[in-house]
Amino acid sequence: MAMQLWVGLGNPGAEYALHRHNVGFMVLDTIAESYGFGSQQAKFSGTIREGRIGGDKLLLLKPGTFMNESGRSVAAAMRFYKLEMSALTVFHDELDLAEFKVKVKIGGGTAGHNGLRSIDKHLGPDFRRVRLGIGHPGHKDRVTGHVLGNFAKVEMDDLADMLGAVAAEAEWLARGDDARFMNDVALRLQEN
Repeated sequence: MAMQLWVGLGNPGAEYALHRHNVGFMVLDTIAESYGFGSQQAKFSGTIREGRIGGDKLLLLKPGTFMNESGRSVAAAMRFYKLEMSALTVFHDELDLAEFKVKVKIGGGTAGHNGLRSIDKHLGPDFRRVRLGIGHPGHKDRVTGHVLGNFAKVEMDDLADMLGAVAAEAEWLARGDDARFMNDVALRLQEN
């Protein structure tokens, strides 16, 4: 398969590191460590790491533009490497998914997610999304505080389990077998 661009959405800076909104960054870091990706390089208004999962060459991009401008960084990388939309996978937090559930879909709406909205604006909606469940706080007035709040201490083991499961099964994602990826991640999370 040709080179793929995997993007994790988040906000740059240590103060955001444990926010639920930054779970996309967390997943990319876990994948990079698990598969021995190269060191981070500043590129495309963000940081990029190169490596392989199985036989597939991957670029891991963490936009440094803040969430609502993620599309600028992603579009620049896509243009530079002359990639088709089928090469793009975006990892992001998902309010409408139970905590620590993982689902994959191609295309769709943005559900109010500013990072997805920005990528959609720059490139269109037809990219693969890995939706990382952060759960809904129950009332729309509490959404911003929930999304921009840190994961709670009691959630850290579950968070680590989810990040580890996504990284462990990333080869299925790289191969384009989304169903096997979702199934195997779910099975790993049931075991924990």
